[in-house]
Amino acid sequence: MPEQSWASSPATRRAMQGNRSRDTTPELALRRALHAKGLRYRVCAQPLPNLRRKIDIVFRPARVAVEVYGCFWHGCPQHHRQPTANNKYWREKLTKNMDRDRRTRQALEDAGWLLIVVWEHEDLDAAARRIAESVRARRGFTAPEA
Repeated sequence: MPEQSWASSPATRRAMQGNRSRDTTPELALRRALHAKGLRYRVCAQPLPNLRRKIDIVFRPARVAVEVYGCFWHGCPQHHRQPTANNKYWREKLTKNMDRDRRTRQALEDAGWLLIVVWEHEDLDAAARRIAESVRARRGFTAPEA
């Protein structure tokens, strides 16, 4: 393990390095459900030119952005537990994540976008229905669901 590693153990380091920033299992399942509903979207896209963040799923014409949040990384109110090992590091890291999430939401809302957050533990079919309704409503029509 490198001398200046942030990990509390080699096993923790390997586990954290294995985490993906995109194409996670919940994200892929949600994208499949949205595609099955006839929706087309951009993946890992920057919705605003001045926003230095990429959003998981973007519906540009409707100005709808979808983020799939992991319970650990984004501080799920139902499931998040603060780690006991290396507590100071994780508290700071997760606080920064949640602050970034708030800033992203505010920037999108200020630009007229709707941000829909889907937690990894949610029913993804229900989330896909909710997203489809929002996209169709913002496009100005409510076509029957496929």
